[in-house]
Formats: sequence, structure tokens, C-alpha cells
Amino acid sequence: MKMFRLTPGKRVLFLTKDPALITQQLQGKLDLRMDALHAEDLLDDVNTDAMTPAWACFDWRPADIAVNAYAGLSVNGERLFPANALKNGNFEVIVSGRRKGTGSSRETAVQAEKWSGIRLAVADSFAPIHARNNINQGVLMSSYSLLARLQAGEAIGLDEFCPDYDPITRAIVMAGGLFPFGRALAAGQVQLPTRNCPTRPMTMGEKMVGAHLLPGQGPTAVRPGDAVLVKVDSGYSHEFTTAQVHAFLEEEFGADYRVADATNFAVFEDHLIYADGVERMAPYSAKIAVLRSMQRAFQVHTGVRDYSAREGRSPGICHQVAREEFINPGMLVQATDSHTCMGGGNNALSFGVGATEYAALIQCGFTMLRVPESIRFELHGKLQPGVTAKDAMLWILWQYAAKGLTLDRVMEFGGPGLAGLDMDERATLANMATECTAKSGICEGDEQTVQWIASRRGVSEASVRAQLVHPDAGATYAGGVHIIDLSTLKPMVATPGDPAAGVPSDPTNGAFIEALGVVKIDIAYGGSCTAGKDTDLDHYALVVREALAAGLRVADGVQFMIQCGSQAVEAHVDRNGYRELFERAGVQLIGAGCGACIGCGPGVSTTAQQVTISAINRNFQGRSGPGQLYLASPLSVAASAFTGRISAYSEGMFQRI
Repeated sequence: MKMFRLTPGKRVLFLTKDPALITQQLQGKLDLRMDALHAEDLLDDVNTDAMTPAWACFDWRPADIAVNAYAGLSVNGERLFPANALKNGNFEVIVSGRRKGTGSSRETAVQAEKWSGIRLAVADSFAPIHARNNINQGVLMSSYSLLARLQAGEAIGLDEFCPDYDPITRAIVMAGGLFPFGRALAAGQVQLPTRNCPTRPMTMGEKMVGAHLLPGQGPTAVRPGDAVLVKVDSGYSHEFTTAQVHAFLEEEFGADYRVADATNFAVFEDHLIYADGVERMAPYSAKIAVLRSMQRAFQVHTGVRDYSAREGRSPGICHQVAREEFINPGMLVQATDSHTCMGGGNNALSFGVGATEYAALIQCGFTMLRVPESIRFELHGKLQPGVTAKDAMLWILWQYAAKGLTLDRVMEFGGPGLAGLDMDERATLANMATECTAKSGICEGDEQTVQWIASRRGVSEASVRAQLVHPDAGATYAGGVHIIDLSTLKPMVATPGDPAAGVPSDPTNGAFIEALGVVKIDIAYGGSCTAGKDTDLDHYALVVREALAAGLRVADGVQFMIQCGSQAVEAHVDRNGYRELFERAGVQLIGAGCGACIGCGPGVSTTAQQVTISAINRNFQGRSGPGQLYLASPLSVAASAFTGRISAYSEGMFQRI
């Protein structure tokens, strides 16, 4: 039995809620013990933006990334972790609170720890993609009780670090990571588990997994916890991740490596398309150029579908273009970004993976998957005017995700109320499943799904209809079935630092005054994959048109920026005359790309004092500049741009100003 013990002379770093204690540990002035601490002393929601902010990901070599481990964790605008602080501290264990690794799927967060010497990550719970990245990279995870035993000098068998793991995941841990496991599997040294799941009613996620099983694994019926090998229909990477995918494949399979089916996979140039225009990105221009060139080299080498920028214009954000062009009902999609789950709006099972896992799956065309549990949201009623799907998701984050009910589960959206949401609004529901630390989000398909996809693909409605997946009657939902009356929801805003820190509007006047006070803004930003779709642009235009009719322009001292999610959305803007409308109101319209959402484009705050209200999906510290970042719907963002303070939109509101 392989054993794990703490290395004599190595240290344990506790990420405490008191930053002074972290600083003392980094400086070598303090060593803490698990048996002297309480779980509530530890920092919760340590997100991947804090572990490796976007600019730190411009280094694609893991050893270089480790230099800036935890560079996004700051106090009063100052880095808590100086360069090389984690590595120089001689730590091999790092400890935090609940939901470690929320946010972006970036595997760089794990690499920063591993290449700084971390062998074991300890937390109350881990976000699912981050946990998978730890497993694939060979970094162990454990509970507080195991750490206390280790600090007491005990040696612990590796089997105790994976008590709830399926047999395949356990084999990956024992092998030391995904690539060593793959080599053992190819050499016939791994015995895959046998399955004998009886026919049972299944959720949408379970049915989609079952339909993708590789032959020889028993019946197509599956249940949560089953470890299976599944064929992946499609996937993609972008210029923040492709360089690592390319390098890992060369290292593992040689310079002449091949991928299984290039036409099913793609590369996108979307995240850094506007980085050159952001002043704080200037020091990284050479590194960004390397990332772009390595992605192009990967595309030429493999022949995957090419969504590179042309003459400085991106085709669009990968998730938006994917749903427009190639994600169909029932598909299984994996890509190197946490918002891959947006494809669930098309009635598909889509979710993000790290660069290591993506490299492995595109080389062979299949991957290992543990069947996830599900939680169902039955939507009833109809959203009131001024309320959007973004408000619904901020409400679900506030009421369900904050309690951990969605953690690592597939969020199903169905019920009669879903019919009242168009395909763009459904995409918002699926997109923000990752903010709920869910595995994915899936919307039930219907005739609206069929017509929307068929019209964009140039295929028959019958062919799309045949692909729709519905849950079986009597399916089991470990997270429960929750009825949401859409008609009772109010506009929501999430306060800085946490998408789940929701505040509903005051029902008496449609504003957030009672809960927040008057919050003056400097920036209003509408865009991202979450809020740069056709319907989102319709929402911005509705508010702008009403403001102009009331004789208003964007409030003095406020920058209002709207960014399209794809070139197809830009065409929608031009067809409807929105470009001229926005110009008259003083709105800056930006072409397709991720931009400020990833901290790399117009709309990024420049000082800690600036306040932004944004329609993007997450508002972790430093996500979109150093300022205070509030999340809201496209309607509320647009309304706030004209009032100069955080406001909920209501029809006729500008006539009352």
C-alpha cells in the first residue's frame, strides 16, 4: 500500500480569514496546527482568479506560473502573496475552508500550487472542476481530520485520501495523475470496473452519459457515482489554454502526436482579443503573442476547426459561437473553460475541464466520467417586466448555491415556466451553473429549441427533434426538486466578491436603495458570454431607447460599454439599428470577445475606488480590475448607466427622474 506522510522540515500553510496570520506564515514567523484551529477560522471560496489571476496565466509553463501563486489574493489593493512566496515558504500542504477552487476552470490554479511544492490540498469542500484538476495533476486532497493525523506524525495510506472515489478515479490517484494512469491503461495494467446497473428512470444528465458509453461497459442505464468511459462529441480550447494543451500532448506523445477526430474540436481566439488596448496588460504583450502563436501552431498541427481572429476581429466568445453553430441536443461537450456549461441551454451536457484532461480526451476521443447527481428546478409562472433570467440565476445562487445544494450536481431546468424563456435566456441559466459550483446545467428541449437550432444549422426540424432528451418520469434527484414561481422574482444584484451574495430590489420602488443605500457607479458594463446574446442586446436597447425618449444620455462621469458575444450578435445589432441608437446615448459598443469579463478589455476598472455594475457572470475580487464589482441583469446595468447609481429597471422609470 502506498503511504503518504509529511516530509520532515516541510510546512503547512493555513489560509485563514485573518490575513495577518497568512503573512506571518509566509514570512516563516508562525506555524499553525489543525488541532488548534476551527473550520470557521479558514478562508472560504478561495477562487481560481485569486490563485492565478488572468494575467498570471500568460505564462504557460507551470514553473513560471508558480512564481505568481495566489497573486490575486489582496488586502487593500496589495498582494498578500509576493512573487515566489508560496514556493519560498517551504510548504507542502495548503489548507482552506469551503468550496476551494470556485470560478474559472483554469488548471493553472493547481499548477501554481503543485510547482510551488504543494503535495496535499485540504479543504472542507472543493469545486468540482478544481477537484478534478487536482486529481489529474496528482495533487492529493483530504479532510481536516486526516491533516490532524498527519501533523501528529502518522503515515496514511493513499486509499484513505479517496474514500468516496469511484474505482477509475481511485486508480488515477494511485497512479499519480491522469497521464501516468493513461500509460498504465494502454499497457493493460489497469482493470476497469464492471457495471451492472439495472434499468431505472434517469435524469437528463444520466441519459446523456448512458448514451455515450464506450462499448463493453454493460447496459446504457447508469446511476450517480458510476465510473464510466464515454465518447466526447465535441470540445474546444482558447488562447489562454491551448498552449498548455499543445505542450502537454507533445511531451506525452511526441512531436508527431495526433488527435482522434479534428473536425469535432476547435480553437477560439476570444479571451485576449482586446488585451492590447488595456494599459495594465502592456507588460504582458510579448507573452500574449506567444500564446496566440502557439494556438495557431496547434491548429495547423491538428487541423481542428479554426475560430481565430481575422483582421483583429474575433468570431466571438467560444461558448456563444458553439451554441450558435455546433452544439446539438443530447451531445456531450467538454472544453477548457468553466462556462462550457452554457451549451446546456441547447439541451446538451456540457462542462469545463482542465488542460491536462482536455489534452488526453482529444488525443483518444473519450474520457473518464463519474456520473453526477442531479438537482431539478421546476419553473412555473412568467417573469415580470424588468426581471430576466440573470435575476433568476442570482436568486438561485443566493437561495440554493450558497447552501451547497448545487455543488457538483447537474442543474436541470424544466417545467411549464421554461417555455416563457427564449433560447438566449435559457443559455443564461445554463451558463451560470458553474457559478453555483455545479457540474453543469441542462434545459429541457422543446419546439423552441428545435426551431432555433434548425434555423441556424440549415437542417430539418425533424432531425433536431429526434435528438431532444427529456428526463424519465420517476427519475431520482439527489438535490431534490425545487419549484420556482418566476412571477415572484424581483431584480437582483450581487454585491462585490461573491455571485451568491444576492440582494433583491425593493418591491415598492424597484430600486436597491433600502438594502444598499445609494451606490454611485463609474462603469456600467454589458457583455460576456452570459450577457452578450441577441436578447441581452434587445434589453440594453429597450432601456437606451426609453432613456433617449426622456431626454437622457449616459450619466456624467459614467462609462457605459456594451460588448457583443459573437459576430452573429453584431449582425443582430446592425439589423435592428442599435448601433446608431447606442451612439446617440453615449454608449460605447465593442465588437465580439470576452473583454472586461476576463479583465482584458474596455470596461475594466483601474482603481480600487471605482464602482462597476456589470452583467458578467462572476465578481470575484480583481476579476474585472481592482474596483468594486456588482453583478446585475442587462436591464439593471443599462438603467444604472443613466441614473448614475445602481438601479433596477422598470418601465417609465426615466419619466419619474
